[in-house]
Amino acid sequence: MTKRIGVIGTPGKWSTETLADAFAERSGYRQVIDMGKAMLDLEKGQLICDGVDLCQLDGLVLKKVAEDYSPDALDRLEMLRVVEAAGVRVFSPAENVIRLMDRLACTVTLRNAGIPMPKTVITEDVDAARGALGRFGAAVFKPLFSTKARGMVLLDAEAPDADAQIAAFKAANPVMYVQQKADLSGEDLGMVFLNGEYICTYARVSQSGAWNTTIHSGGKYAPFDPSPELIELGRRAQAPFGLTFTTVDIALTPEGPIVFEVSAFGGYSGAQKGCGIDAAALVAAHVLAEVSR
Repeated sequence: MTKRIGVIGTPGKWSTETLADAFAERSGYRQVIDMGKAMLDLEKGQLICDGVDLCQLDGLVLKKVAEDYSPDALDRLEMLRVVEAAGVRVFSPAENVIRLMDRLACTVTLRNAGIPMPKTVITEDVDAARGALGRFGAAVFKPLFSTKARGMVLLDAEAPDADAQIAAFKAANPVMYVQQKADLSGEDLGMVFLNGEYICTYARVSQSGAWNTTIHSGGKYAPFDPSPELIELGRRAQAPFGLTFTTVDIALTPEGPIVFEVSAFGGYSGAQKGCGIDAAALVAAHVLAEVSR
């Protein structure tokens, strides 16, 4: 019997379409779901998108719940909890992903698990943020909801306009997440896991001299061969979140490796371009095996 697995993502985007293709090749069923078009009818117990009741599918895979991270995206995940209550498996589970989309929730979980991270201060107080910047020397001010370094601001404690820049950041971000700038030596790592098992590691290498290495800022993917100790760090970092597919962002600094965050949806493009791994095929095979049990 054909298993009907829907892919929640962004129609037309490479990773979403590649994942949908992988399911179509294995099951004969292909459905891309844009949660921006979904309607939840609680009385009927239906979540309808493009004429399909998601509560009637065999499973859903989360590739991207919204194009941009925001509190509104959390509401889309809450809607998926109704689908789960109807007996549909969601990969990764909605409640687990909710704990990752807010940068602060992810950070607190990592620190509570004893994972090494950059020095970080979270505050709503401008004076406290200025004091943290003074201690750190240079710091990245990060929105609580963002990906690919969008909205992040690198500040230097000695900059003459530092106070004005903090005030401007505060105006857009009432809760300020202030993280000491790490020495990335021009690259950081994406360590890929499927169902808690290590798959591969790719590097993001800066090409433009930008302070961050994201592909959005001109970085390029490259292969990387991590030590067993580094793989174990990545494994410990992703373990508390219970995700189906994820990438752990790691940097190698003069003081040792540090973890920035754990991805809610994983790096399909990085696995492909950096490691030559077809992550979509691996995820599709895993999910279909799970829903066929």
